[in-house]
Amino acid sequence: MNKEELGRKIISVLQNAGHEAYFAGGCVRDRERGVTPKDYDIATSALPEEVMHLFPKTVPVGLAFGVVLVIEEGIHFEIATFRTERNYRDGRHPSEVTFSNLENDSKRRDFTVNGLYWDIKTNQIVDNVGGRDDIQKKIIRTIGLPDQRFKEDHLRMMRAIRFSVQLGFEIEPQTFDAIKQHAADIEKVSHERIRDELSKILSSPNPSRGIRLLDETGLASHFLPELELMKGVEQPSEYHPEGDVYVHTLMLLDGLANAELELAMGALLHDVAKPATFTRGPDRIRFHGHDVLGAQMSKEICKRLAFSNDQTELICSLVLEHLRFKDVFKMRVSTLKRFMSLPRFDLHLELHRLDCMASHKNLDAYHFAKTKYEDFLKLPPPPLKLISGEDLKQMGFAPGPLFSEILGQVEDQILEGKIEQKEQAIQFVNENFQSQRERK
Repeated sequence: MNKEELGRKIISVLQNAGHEAYFAGGCVRDRERGVTPKDYDIATSALPEEVMHLFPKTVPVGLAFGVVLVIEEGIHFEIATFRTERNYRDGRHPSEVTFSNLENDSKRRDFTVNGLYWDIKTNQIVDNVGGRDDIQKKIIRTIGLPDQRFKEDHLRMMRAIRFSVQLGFEIEPQTFDAIKQHAADIEKVSHERIRDELSKILSSPNPSRGIRLLDETGLASHFLPELELMKGVEQPSEYHPEGDVYVHTLMLLDGLANAELELAMGALLHDVAKPATFTRGPDRIRFHGHDVLGAQMSKEICKRLAFSNDQTELICSLVLEHLRFKDVFKMRVSTLKRFMSLPRFDLHLELHRLDCMASHKNLDAYHFAKTKYEDFLKLPPPPLKLISGEDLKQMGFAPGPLFSEILGQVEDQILEGKIEQKEQAIQFVNENFQSQRERK
């Protein structure tokens, strides 16, 4: 069975036990849009304990909110009891939850497009909030007064933007104005939840529009103030005819659609240090060291937004290395191979391409590096560890900084294709470091 068929099976079990049950929320919205849903959530009149009694595999993920996971053939379905919510004291979670009926359940949801229910018995859509009309108009609108919705749950402001860019819908003016009015409240939301919504925005079909909306509503200034500093920072026109750093950054994001998050974050932050490194010399504007400082700033930003260590490492690497492509034509073979050995070099390549297309549009270095990388991937990995520090000690060298220099030069020779066997490595060391050994 596919997901929809399994969901129908769950609904039938609930209905046969005398309960109301419907597909609800995003899966109904997507079906109305002609898009196959990724997940199928279910709303029901059954209480959590009744749901758990009816199905053999369940997980009580939110009993206080009437939410139970039902597992069918390894697939998780979120089953939520109809409810009303009151008194959102922390700007995120209601302190009062009352199990209720379908009409009240629809009114406690965030946006009209998410307030729909699908009755599989009649194959009819239950719409108490005008969601179908807003789907037709391609509008994101809160259910009820937007001021109240955003005071209840501050994260809904970012969710409005996320749905807007994911679905390609416009945010209704009153809803948009309310986001601007309450933007400062986003500071009360946990960094993890902000990160999750930002990640979905950046991985959407239109991340640049998402960043523009975060900026225009004032939300971005409260969790990513570095973006504001990019505005008006002039760049040398011969390399950047497109405009200032902020415009350039948005143009990079214009080239992305449904991209990997790390690439999107790398694109967003690749020039984050340009405002801090701006200098106007006698010849032209320069941003000396903005790659190194940018990687440091990116690390702090990723830490602030609670990205994982692995995500942070890759994002910072993309920022740190993005200027190196200008030197690929004159790199030694060993240097180029080390460069191409960076984890996810494919993302480094793509960031460089985006950077070029958002500025001077010269792709010579990109095509050169791409061809070299394709050839590099066809080669078996060279045995870089032909000799070790223990070998050097047996050869009469004393442990110390010299070890790193010797082993590094041996690796360069291996990458250049000049050394393939251990005996050749030993001969290279004897020929090039004899004097250092004699002084020990």
